[in-house]
Amino acid sequence: MSKKYSIQETLKEVESIMVSISDLETKKVLNKLLNLVETIHSENEELKEKNQQLKDEVSHLKGEQGKPDIKGKKKKNDDISSEQERKNGRDDDTKKGTKKTRKRNPKLPKVKIDREEKCPVDKSVLPGDIQFKGYSDVVIQDIKIVTDNVKYRREIYYSPSENKTYLGELPSDIAGKGEYGVGIRSLIPLLKSECHLSERCILDFFQNFGIVLSSAYLSNQWTKGYEHFHQEKSDIFKAGLLSGHFQQIDDTGARVNGENHYTQIVCNPFYSAYFTTPRKDRLTVLDILRDFSPREFLYNQQAISLLTGFNLSKKMIQAVDQLLEKGKVLDEAIFDPLLNTINPGPTQRSRIKEACAIAAYHEQTTFPVIQTLVCDDAPQFKLLTKNLALCWIHDGRHYKKLHPIVPLHQSILDDFLSQYWLFYHKLISYQKEPDPTKISFLTHEFDALFSTQTEYEQLNERIAKTLAKKQELLLALKYPDVPLHNNASELAARVQARARDVSLHTRSKKGTQIKDTFMTISQTAKKLKVRTYEYIRDRISGEFKLPSLAQLIEEKTCTQVSNPLVP
Repeated sequence: MSKKYSIQETLKEVESIMVSISDLETKKVLNKLLNLVETIHSENEELKEKNQQLKDEVSHLKGEQGKPDIKGKKKKNDDISSEQERKNGRDDDTKKGTKKTRKRNPKLPKVKIDREEKCPVDKSVLPGDIQFKGYSDVVIQDIKIVTDNVKYRREIYYSPSENKTYLGELPSDIAGKGEYGVGIRSLIPLLKSECHLSERCILDFFQNFGIVLSSAYLSNQWTKGYEHFHQEKSDIFKAGLLSGHFQQIDDTGARVNGENHYTQIVCNPFYSAYFTTPRKDRLTVLDILRDFSPREFLYNQQAISLLTGFNLSKKMIQAVDQLLEKGKVLDEAIFDPLLNTINPGPTQRSRIKEACAIAAYHEQTTFPVIQTLVCDDAPQFKLLTKNLALCWIHDGRHYKKLHPIVPLHQSILDDFLSQYWLFYHKLISYQKEPDPTKISFLTHEFDALFSTQTEYEQLNERIAKTLAKKQELLLALKYPDVPLHNNASELAARVQARARDVSLHTRSKKGTQIKDTFMTISQTAKKLKVRTYEYIRDRISGEFKLPSLAQLIEEKTCTQVSNPLVP
């Protein structure tokens, strides 16, 4: 019998004894002891994990291997995902317990027919009274990859009188573009950003079809041959910010030349934009929301309110008030030396710059100001926008991190989580059919649910933290179109995670920027139902027959405004 099993058995016995105890004071003492057991157990598990990490680190320093991560037959209870609970209880058209039938659109109308072949009947084996009744069509999809290597024979004429040579012009889509045509130059970004192939795999692909291409050309073309697409990304981002009153944001890890960076994802239903930066503090996020326009700082009433909220000392606030002129916008080259004169500490300097940068962001008119930001509870996303909507899925994960060892506490946690997700689905129902008369009822229900006091103290602490985020979690009651979760940006972050798995890291600033640019174009094209390869080829060839992705976002925005039911 394992030690943990013995503890659980003992706790079950204690729980059964508690049922027969009628003295309230004795019960209170026992509850305190059970919660103490939970605290000690949690701390013990954390210490075990840290101890193993230290042992592994010592082993690595000795040139040995750490403890292997062997998967057991039983699934470890460390899954903090809330997806199953979020999906359960949805108001589907199907009855509970029945499989939902996926509605499929007919495939054939979407298939491009390149050629037709008739399949005749051998008339020699047919009877004499046959009648022709038409055709029965079968569509077979196939692909043919062939080279299109062209030798351009440029005519040369020489004029002795002018002592001048005349040379035939190359087609405009290849002139001055090197040794490779539009097809290859359009395929490289697709294979890199959408198919997530490494440069070695891209080389193998081309060489398998007889294209002679070097790794040096591929690397150079990727980092330097598509710089005009950066403007496309900027246009997409600006159109996306104008396409709705809410935006979603998240970040994930990235590596640049062996150093840790962060890829921020800003998105809504019409686009996804990627930005990789060395930091992920509030000023960096603000830089992203302004598309890296030069930083500006403004000292006004909003900045003063923010400084007060940052708990700066009265002495420092007075010094800032005497130093900065209200209503005057300053750039960073002027603002930083000014701050040096009052000698703020590192944290104070950051808070002063954040407050004035946020104030300047809300006053400027050159770039769209986000009204509502949907995100997790990370501090760098707070205070940047008028409204903040927090993700219910992220909040629910904190409850999944509770692993009570006391059976009574396990039961209490399960019961509370059932009520938690039941309320979440009531919010979803409200979003589908907004009714202002229900706002008060749902608000009171939230207050009642998250004022619950149980015999499980760790759960009570978690409930109190959720209650403190009431305004951010219930923003959907005021704006029903604002998502209750941040899954859209989390899904977009997986694209960067996949790129990181394939290539580990980018080597240069240009390589990082082009990665972000084509991720933005690729993922936005998917949302707008545009074929990425066709779009990239249209731009590289210089034909520009297709509307820009930014233009399509604007059209979608106009359609949504005129018909809110259109996604």
